[in-house]
Amino acid sequence: MKKLLVVVDMQNDFISGSLGTKEAEAIVSNVKKKIEEYEAAGDEIVFTLDTHEDNYLETQEGKNLPVKHCIRGTDGWEIDDRLKEFQGKRFEKVTFGSMTLGEYAAEKEFESIELAGLCTDICVISNAMIIKAAVPETPVIVDASCCAGVSPESHENALNAMKVCQIKVI
Repeated sequence: MKKLLVVVDMQNDFISGSLGTKEAEAIVSNVKKKIEEYEAAGDEIVFTLDTHEDNYLETQEGKNLPVKHCIRGTDGWEIDDRLKEFQGKRFEKVTFGSMTLGEYAAEKEFESIELAGLCTDICVISNAMIIKAAVPETPVIVDASCCAGVSPESHENALNAMKVCQIKVI
């Protein structure tokens, strides 16, 4: 049985663009190494892409976070150049979590599902919770060294919240 690695929103706007942080920049090499490990083992890798349209500022999210980001077709929407070479199914999502990703996880039988990426406290936790609900008997793992939050404090808060929900944080 294969393992699944979910690479969450490793897009330019979250690393070096409009919502980028030094913490996000610092995890790129860790995420790349993690992808290489899964690839070498013949396991499955998928990517999520935060995907907004030009009307982003008119959406509920845009009204609460009025910073244009990950607008489809822009450089900020693209996966970081250091990770573009890797193949894997892409899940575009218009909000924090992807129900389609949860359904995908439920359709297949994975030994475990691991998440890495951005932002720990928004999209990583949202997708981890959706996956955990979709496949409650499959171990769901988050590698803290391959994630970064909006702030170091909110990153830690999200990791602690996931632990309480029986998501293994390594």
